[in-house]
Amino acid sequence: MINYFKKFLSIKKTASLSFYLSSWLFLILMFTNLEISQAADSPKEITYPVKLFEDGQAKFFQYKTANNLTIRYFLIKSADGLMRAAFDACDVCWPEGKGYYQKGDFMVCRNCGRRFASILINEAQGGCNPAPLKREIKGGKVIIKIKDILAGAQYFNFREGKR
Repeated sequence: MINYFKKFLSIKKTASLSFYLSSWLFLILMFTNLEISQAADSPKEITYPVKLFEDGQAKFFQYKTANNLTIRYFLIKSADGLMRAAFDACDVCWPEGKGYYQKGDFMVCRNCGRRFASILINEAQGGCNPAPLKREIKGGKVIIKIKDILAGAQYFNFREGKR
């Protein structure tokens, strides 16, 4: 009888390990095979006039991909006078799909409530910090390349019914 239980426990451990590894493999494959396409006639960049952000208020935007995925991001002129851009998501809370709102000079996570000073947008990354979005300022315009917006698609790839 003891040998039977030893054999059973051995099989159960192997099955658990197998399930664990196959689950991780599935998640890795799911995210590495994510294909986001852009229509051939789509613009290569989006521009916004810098003066649109003079009031220091975050402005929220959306980009819809050819695959019907909506990527959300915001731009803000921070307290130090620099233009900042970030996805409306973070590395931790993105599955909840809630994003941020502005309170004074802070962006606040709608999921966990953490606050982030505007001067740290694009500077601090990881954790619950708003995920940085590359931007360029040239000729009084904020320029964001579509390829950089598409790079944030993983934050908005929700399974059906997840939101």
